[in-house]
This record gives sequence, C-alpha cells and structure tokens, in this order.
Amino acid sequence: MENLESEKMDQLILAINPRVLYTQMAIYNGNKMAFLKKINHEPIELDKYDHISKQAEFRKEVILEELEKNDINITDIYIVISRGGLIKPVKSGIYEVNEVLKNDLMNYEYGEDVSDLGGLIADSIAQKIENATAYIADPVVVDEFDDIARVSGLKGIERKSIFHALHQINISRHHAKAINKNYKDLNLVIAHLSSGITIGAHYKGRVIDATQGYDGDGPFSPVRTGTLPLGEVVKLCFSGKYSKEEVWKMFTAEGGLYSYLGTFSAYEIDEKVMQGDEEARFYYDAMAYQVAKSIASMFAVLKGDVDAILISGPLAQSRYFVNQINERVGKLAPVHIYPGSDELESLADYGMQIIKKEIEIQVYK
Repeated sequence: MENLESEKMDQLILAINPRVLYTQMAIYNGNKMAFLKKINHEPIELDKYDHISKQAEFRKEVILEELEKNDINITDIYIVISRGGLIKPVKSGIYEVNEVLKNDLMNYEYGEDVSDLGGLIADSIAQKIENATAYIADPVVVDEFDDIARVSGLKGIERKSIFHALHQINISRHHAKAINKNYKDLNLVIAHLSSGITIGAHYKGRVIDATQGYDGDGPFSPVRTGTLPLGEVVKLCFSGKYSKEEVWKMFTAEGGLYSYLGTFSAYEIDEKVMQGDEEARFYYDAMAYQVAKSIASMFAVLKGDVDAILISGPLAQSRYFVNQINERVGKLAPVHIYPGSDELESLADYGMQIIKKEIEIQVYK
C-alpha cells in the first residue's frame, strides 16, 4: 500500500472484474495502479446461489473486506467501475448504473452471464460511499453492427452483437496510439482469445461485425462450442437424453477443448502439446484453425482493406497457438500480439476519462 500512503488519496478509482470462480479488483490513483487483488471463490461458496445475479451481495462483501484488510479508506473512492453484462444492445462508452440497468441485470431478461454481476456489485459498493458513482464500460452487448451483419438466414432470428467489447476496443486504441494513428482512421481485425473467443471487424472506430462467442457463433474455445452443424444440434436437442438446461450448459460451459480433452485449462493443454501429446495437439490446432477462418472472414467484411490483425487475450501468451494462427493469416495483413487480458486497466482508463471530463456519460434506458 506504499503507493497510496505516499500520494494524496483523492478521487480513487475502484475497478472490478467478476469472473466465474474469482473476482479481480484494483485501486487506481490517477493512472497508477496502487492495489491489485484476485479473490478466488470456492465452488461451494457460489453453488448456494441459484442465479448468478444473487452472488452480488456476497462478492461485494469480500471486496469491502479486502479493502479494509489493506487499510484502504473507501471514502477516498470516487468512481466504482466494472464490466458490463447482458443488457439491451448499446453503443460503445460508459454508462452510469441506474435502476433500469440494475433491473435488467437482476432479471436476466437478455441472458445470464457472470459479467452481469459487474454493474450490481459496483452500484452496491458506491451506495456505501458518499460522492461515489457506479459505472459500467463497454458492456459485452455493444452493438454498432451494419444492418447486413444482423441477417441470420432465417426470418425472425437475428445475429446479435455479443463480444469482448471492453478489451477489443481498448486494445484497438492502444495499438493506434503505439503507431501514432487515430483508432477512427484504422481498419482492424481483432481476435480476443480467452475462455470464450470472439473476432471483431473494426471499421474506422466502429465494430461493424463480430463472431458471437456467448451462445454459439464462430470458433470453438476452451469451454464453448462455437458454430455447430445445425442438423446435428437439432438431433441432439430432440434426442430425449438432455434437458434444455443440460444442452445449454454443454454448448456454453462444457464444449470446446473441455469436451475433447476433459480440461478447460489452455495452459495445461499447451503444456501437453509441448510434451508431445498428439491428441492435445490435434484439438489445439483445430481451435487455431477455426480462429484463423474467422479472422479471414472479417477480411470479406472489411472488403480486404485491413491495416492490421491484433491477437489478444490470455491464449495469446501461447507462442505455439499464436504461430498456428499466424501461419494461416500472416500474409493477409501485419499481425500484432497483445498477450493477456487486462480489463482492469481498460476500466481505469475509462475512469480517468470520467474524472477529466473527457467522455460523455451515456444514459441506459
């Protein structure tokens, strides 16, 4: 805590990133991270809640306990900001948490995901702090699609924009800054590689198309199936062997590498590949193959005018996996690797924009 002790504690930013089995949190003093903590949650602690949104109070309390334990005075926190969840489609930006937003998150009208907790936890903490305000930034439902991208092939069903908006947009801006360009002047294809995988087509500062990694579109991932042969899905659903909930879990939490290899740890699979496990190599290569196919499809979306391909996320730390992708798409455009997935930094960047009044706060309706 030496950073906070040696500097004035004024208008601190609390950034929160809830994940399935842990909660990441950080305190930022200006642009400088002053405290970082990953709070692990045992499955038995979470299994008592029948819906994800009901974990909000529990996770809030463990965050507050951690802050108190580390002598962080919560009255110095000015902004509480978190990932956004499955709400109505919105444009990119920052949204102050209001009653309409909380209602949609609590009632999971647009779906249920661990990211739904972000706005609920942030608001619950901000309510305890005088002068603090809760926000979400670039929720996963940021929707700036061209209308043609929404067409699915069956009337009554539309393709939805659900992707790693927070990370993809932040990486885009960092890349633009690194090459002395403006994000709005670039065309980029971005692959975010995590437990879920999404590929986006960024056209002059707008994501006009993206694979939908939430419930079945694009490449498979460590835990999700991605696009499946539709006929076989119909047979599985009507086989009588599985309930709707079991099928849903199979597609979103027990698919992908987990279904083939019995583990969703990409690190573990990467180690197996390096040790010569041919089965692990085959399915790891297949996932890279599908990622490359999706990247190439976004070239058609952007009419071949692509300044760069950006590969990011935790899986981008695997040199082997990235090389498998690069072998297939490297001739299309320059490839840049941004390993890791720092949502907290992205959130803090937005927090500073709020403090400096450099960004308009959006109203969720």
